[in-house]
Amino acid sequence: MEEFKVSAKSPSNIAIVKYWGKHGNQLPNNPSISFTLSRCFTETSISVKHNDGENCHISFLFDSKESPKFQDKIDKYLVDNQQYFEFLKGLDLKIDSYNSFPHSSGIASSASSMSALVLCLLKIEKIVNHDVTPVDLQKASFLSRLASGSAARSLYPVMTLWGATPSVSTSSDEYAVPLTDMVAPVFQSYHDSIMIVSNKEKSVSSRVGHSLMNGHPLAEQRYATARQHTEQLLKVLQNGDVKEFMKIAEAEALQLHEMMATSNPPYHLMEDNTLKIIELVKKFRHDSGTPLCFTLDAGPNVHLLYPDACEPEVKQFIKEELLQYCHEYKWIDDKVLINNL
Repeated sequence: MEEFKVSAKSPSNIAIVKYWGKHGNQLPNNPSISFTLSRCFTETSISVKHNDGENCHISFLFDSKESPKFQDKIDKYLVDNQQYFEFLKGLDLKIDSYNSFPHSSGIASSASSMSALVLCLLKIEKIVNHDVTPVDLQKASFLSRLASGSAARSLYPVMTLWGATPSVSTSSDEYAVPLTDMVAPVFQSYHDSIMIVSNKEKSVSSRVGHSLMNGHPLAEQRYATARQHTEQLLKVLQNGDVKEFMKIAEAEALQLHEMMATSNPPYHLMEDNTLKIIELVKKFRHDSGTPLCFTLDAGPNVHLLYPDACEPEVKQFIKEELLQYCHEYKWIDDKVLINNL
């Protein structure tokens, strides 16, 4: 086999209905719905050559530098799921990965990085098997989920649903499904302006956070609420009800952090400036009538969500009132991905 190279891009995503708590092999305890982002993505390339043995050997570079921690994560992923990657036997893989957004900028990179890796691996499978058909995105979502739960949602544009949901017959806990055809135009042009409150590594990882949902006294209530919000949001996305969208998005964000604050042991990832930004957003919305809302991931940074028509006034508000609460005045200007990268 001659040496060859494959490449893939995959975006990050921001959940509106949050996935928090899992069971089995990366299966969600409740469904989640996310926006797919367009400007925060990972680009990965893999150079492949045959070796004389039976094993697969990998080397990994992030921004052209060695990253032992992430290489160990990839090694473990391939070993744990080797039944899906038999085609890698006897191959040397030189992996090089790059993020379009700054490392430690508060954007969860596991979703984009692991889905980009999986897309590359499936391209290798196609070449090894002399298969010229396109990569199966459902299979890619399934395998991405095994690497990082949220990565299952990074394979499709606009919005994605992950988790079995009664009103969507194609939905599954095993992989995510696209919602593009169910999303009103107003949401297909949404912006996500990300206020970087902190660039520090989280004091409690998402992996640990998920595990703390086991035995949490409010866990079942949380999962029931998330399932209800999922069904409500699916209707809202179709009818274009921006006011109801804002209510659901903010309720989900705050409940996520409430679960952290009431876990055993309790912990807090929001910071003082997170709360200041949230209060200013609420005041701006009340005073101006602008349909601006916020959401949070499992960290202190604030995602501002708003329709395309509101871009000028929201960006002026960001620059005049919010940047002073951001780490080194940093923010990321992103929006919903309309077509695949």
